[in-house]
Amino acid sequence: MKAVIRQRYGDPLELRDAPTPPVGPRGVLVEVRAAGVDQGVWHLATGLPYAVRVAGFGLRRPKQPVLGLDLAGVVRAVGPEVTRFRPGDEVFGTGDGTYAELALSSPDRLARKPETISFAQAATVAGSGVAALQGLRDAGRLRAGQRVLILGAGGGVGSFAVQIARILDAEVTGVCSAAKAGLVRSLGAAHVVDYAAGEPSGRWDLILDTGGARPLRTLRRLLTPTGSLVIVGAEGGGRWLQGADRQLRAGLLNGFTRQHLTGLMSRAAAEPLETLASWMENGSLVPAVERTFPLAEAAEAIAYLRAGRPLGKVALTI
Repeated sequence: MKAVIRQRYGDPLELRDAPTPPVGPRGVLVEVRAAGVDQGVWHLATGLPYAVRVAGFGLRRPKQPVLGLDLAGVVRAVGPEVTRFRPGDEVFGTGDGTYAELALSSPDRLARKPETISFAQAATVAGSGVAALQGLRDAGRLRAGQRVLILGAGGGVGSFAVQIARILDAEVTGVCSAAKAGLVRSLGAAHVVDYAAGEPSGRWDLILDTGGARPLRTLRRLLTPTGSLVIVGAEGGGRWLQGADRQLRAGLLNGFTRQHLTGLMSRAAAEPLETLASWMENGSLVPAVERTFPLAEAAEAIAYLRAGRPLGKVALTI
């Protein structure tokens, strides 16, 4: 099969021949039709911050040479212990080395793809969509009628978060660039703030920070006295943490304030994937995919993402 490979962190990405992964007793081999592009892929390609390596992805070199986590495709084969899926099923979720024609996954990392969305749309859901759902519903404890501020509302996680917050009957304010304001309004935000105009004014019950660098003290001033702050991602900073220190400091401070402060490490699993699938099935959630790239242009797709250009999500098509 063809796959996008790097043998060492920071190596150029190359489209090369690779062996088909073996299907174990509980394995699901997926013929990949599309794969998602998000910030996590860049971290796995570069090995930065170093905390990524310590987390189990390989200290000196990647354990998995084929890049990619999110996928959508058609089941090619299943192991003898798998009962949830069978060959021919259209699925989406996560896998190991998904920037390839074939990728190995497992039943608890997949859900059936709704007919209402394309493979490219479905491929963007497992990382960003699950992070948005778990950040709002689980970590943020969102309740109907609350006011939610979403920082980075025009990006990957943010574009899902705006829609999910509306599904959960919250009033949404989205912060984004002026170029992405139209998208954020179309996704259901009641109010849109241009981040270049300065900090938004007001107080919110929940703030979902999808990757900014605002200090905790600034974010806390925007919360109600018992509001919740969920830091989903972080970019910038040193080579060890690259901004993830805000998540750590939020957790340490959480026990000393009435406000609920936390970071989020999301994980795609059957329940959140199926919840998102049900919303996509009825049309209340539509992945906002601005652009697709062919598999051979994976490096260009990641560079496009890192430049902050996408209105929503980017995907690779195979």
